[in-house]
Amino acid sequence: MRVLNMSAFLALLSSAKAFSPAGSKLSSFGVRAGTARHMSSGPTPYDEDKMPFYALGVNIATQIGVQGSFKTLLSDEEMNIMLEAFNNQMRGQDTQDPRTILSTYGPALNNILQERTANIQELVKKSGAEFVENFLSCNEDATQTESGLVYVPMIEGEGAQPTVENTVEVHYHGTLTDGTVFDSSVERGQTISFPLGQVIKGWQEGLAMMKEGGKATLVIPSDLGYGDAGSGDTIPPGATLIFEVELFKVN
Repeated sequence: MRVLNMSAFLALLSSAKAFSPAGSKLSSFGVRAGTARHMSSGPTPYDEDKMPFYALGVNIATQIGVQGSFKTLLSDEEMNIMLEAFNNQMRGQDTQDPRTILSTYGPALNNILQERTANIQELVKKSGAEFVENFLSCNEDATQTESGLVYVPMIEGEGAQPTVENTVEVHYHGTLTDGTVFDSSVERGQTISFPLGQVIKGWQEGLAMMKEGGKATLVIPSDLGYGDAGSGDTIPPGATLIFEVELFKVN
């Protein structure tokens, strides 16, 4: 009997690293130093000498929870059961043989996660299609290409027009259809340069419609973005993306 194929599941939901030329995200999601006993959201939960162990837990949760997006797939009760099993295994307190548990219940878990993942993708895609339809009806300047990309010029540029062979320097602000910001060079206060041929298809097509000095809004359907894989816990599988992009330089 096949044991739970978690590697395949995580691969399905893990980050699609198409946006960065180096294969990593455009923005840094690394650990950032903070002031003593203080995080961006408030005081740290433990004293400084204990925080490294807290960081270990954060690292494990990030590797599992963020890549697998379990928080979107499990109810609170199911999450608590999973954490109980994790705690028992870590402490060596589980009374059941883990191989028996996996071989017995792994296939059922696979089916549950695959079904829920498929449902989430379809709901997100449907919501994205409805957003695009409404966006087009509310923006007279918006045009939709044959691929499904929606392009809205904000400032017409007068310089060079890039192709996928060029490297471009841009500012961008990326949101989901509900307004959630998932990435923004504008908020970081630093432009970014990358080969246009090594980013998502929606960017390749959209920036090729711009000229240096121009600014535009791109509404990118999932098949031109991160597809059914999504990207980490910030971009759901099947998500439609909205980017405001300003093109500074074409090399």
